[in-house]
Amino acid sequence: MSKRISSNKLSLQKIVDEAITIADANGIENLSMRKLADNLDVEAMSLYHHIVNKRDLIASMVDAVVPTIPLLNECTDWKDALRRRADIMRKTLLAHPWAAHEFVAGMNVGPNMLRYIDTTVGYFREAGFSYRMTDYAWNTIDSYIYGFNLQSQNFPLKPSEFKSAAEQFLPMIPKETHPYMHGMSLSIIDGSHDGIQDFHFGLGLILDSLDQLLTKEKKEKKI
Repeated sequence: MSKRISSNKLSLQKIVDEAITIADANGIENLSMRKLADNLDVEAMSLYHHIVNKRDLIASMVDAVVPTIPLLNECTDWKDALRRRADIMRKTLLAHPWAAHEFVAGMNVGPNMLRYIDTTVGYFREAGFSYRMTDYAWNTIDSYIYGFNLQSQNFPLKPSEFKSAAEQFLPMIPKETHPYMHGMSLSIIDGSHDGIQDFHFGLGLILDSLDQLLTKEKKEKKI
């Protein structure tokens, strides 16, 4: 007996929500229209009443997980706004590991994505950055966010394993041949450094540097 569901029970929202659930659990490479239909208990062809193809589905998924960031009129300090944006984006990428590639891999023009981008550009423009510097700054910050998450998600050790791993590898990096790696390992072993990377440390460096560039750019305009 074929599976059936009335058209008023299947919606684009249900399809997208289920697709996100599958991608979150198994990776977007394991998302297929057949698996999606099976999970929704419908015939695969019924999905195409709501989506054009898998690429169209992924575009809708991307727009569904685009984070909501503070509005311009809620922000009094551009650096604070960008810190909040970075934290929100990082949480989004942790919840949806597949999303980072999709955010940058295609021309995503859904309403949520357009709002997100326009607000991001607005943070910089309202602070006084030129469009050129805005573009550089925005992409620098996003490269850091994506890179930090990629590294943390794929690092082979858990923080609880850092000390034992340092003890294990210490004989392979003797002080005589690898003094700085040896010293770093000792700092983790003796507890003076926990080995855990601080997301806000790197973000702060970027924002402070951008603040200096902004001050320089404003001075040059007055000359």
